[in-house]
Amino acid sequence: MTTAEMTVFETMESNVRGYCRAWPTLFDTAQGAWLRDGSGKDYLDFFAGAGALNYGHNNPVLKQALIDYIARDGITHGLDMSTVAKAQLLETVERVLLEPRGLDYKVQFPGPTGANAVEAALKLARKVTGRTTILNFTNAFHGMTLGALAVTGNATKRAGAGVPLAHANPMPYDGFLDGDMELAWMERALDDSSSGVDKPAAVIVETVQGEGGVNVARAEWLRHLSTLCAARGILLIVDDVQMGCGRTGPFFSFEIAGITPDIVTLSKSISGYGMPLALVLMRRELDQWSPGEHNGTFRGNNPAFVTATVALEHFWSDDKLQRSTEAKGARIHEAFGGLAEDHDGISTRGRGMVQGLVFAEPSQASKVCRIAFENGLLVETSGAEDEVVKLLPPLTLTDDELEHGLNILTGAVHNVRGVH
Repeated sequence: MTTAEMTVFETMESNVRGYCRAWPTLFDTAQGAWLRDGSGKDYLDFFAGAGALNYGHNNPVLKQALIDYIARDGITHGLDMSTVAKAQLLETVERVLLEPRGLDYKVQFPGPTGANAVEAALKLARKVTGRTTILNFTNAFHGMTLGALAVTGNATKRAGAGVPLAHANPMPYDGFLDGDMELAWMERALDDSSSGVDKPAAVIVETVQGEGGVNVARAEWLRHLSTLCAARGILLIVDDVQMGCGRTGPFFSFEIAGITPDIVTLSKSISGYGMPLALVLMRRELDQWSPGEHNGTFRGNNPAFVTATVALEHFWSDDKLQRSTEAKGARIHEAFGGLAEDHDGISTRGRGMVQGLVFAEPSQASKVCRIAFENGLLVETSGAEDEVVKLLPPLTLTDDELEHGLNILTGAVHNVRGVH
């Protein structure tokens, strides 16, 4: 990495850039759980594209399928035209994902980002119900476009909208209040005509709030929420953009609760290869769109359809990946539990392979991430005050790679806490 190579980012790229400030090097290649910079230094990736690389960088099975497709001049850009690649993906979604789980959803291809999937879900809920309000949750994150920001909790992100964010009411997420009072408050607000809370079109929820600080909703809380919504004719939207595609163990993060959301949003790792792709899954009777009512130029990313199909076939035709993810998640939780025992002011929470190390002194989390980077590990912070070191490793990393990363992270924590 030379000064000249890095100067171009200062002179040409907007100040809005973020991750490159925490990881100031010039990355060049990547494979599996590793990135390499231009000087040849390797970094173990416990960030995985913010959850967009659940199967690692340049997974060889997916890469070969993509190369073969491009080499035969397969369709690249298809809008919403019918293509062989799309047909194969839809058939695979039905056969591999939906039928084994008893789910009967239709599939919408919005624009290729998670935020666009959320926007489509909110628009559809409002169209179907004729109501405008959406209930969201404290510490939620659903994207950076205006509709998604309206149902996001973080004050800094919301302020970036520059306009009032309306038609959404925040409710307390599981654990936000003491004594399991969150849904009791929601029920009271919905059923009391003087509460000031209008009957909503939908409730949108993450089963684990990644950006919000790795806040985990209990299965019983999710079941209660689902029952609450169904009893009042309110649609339940599960945002599985980051926590879906196996991040928590099962393919869908809501499977642990045994619920069936009305609408599900997927993106990030659904393409399997880090390419832009998003899906909205909806109960069949909710598909009340008129042709073209929600569209986008890049909703037909056919190379992403190809890798998504191969990823579903390769990783989700049996339960091997799920069992591996759960085992590795347990190992991370064990290691984090040990750190919490060794250091006052540290706690841990998570599910599967999204795990958080929580610091009572928020500034220490960023210091841990900085030291980890210096020692060849990529991790990020999350939470309202960036008080959580959040781990999102590729699900496919080896046990040895996991231990190597945990050793680096443990050393960084000891360093910050003055233990040598």
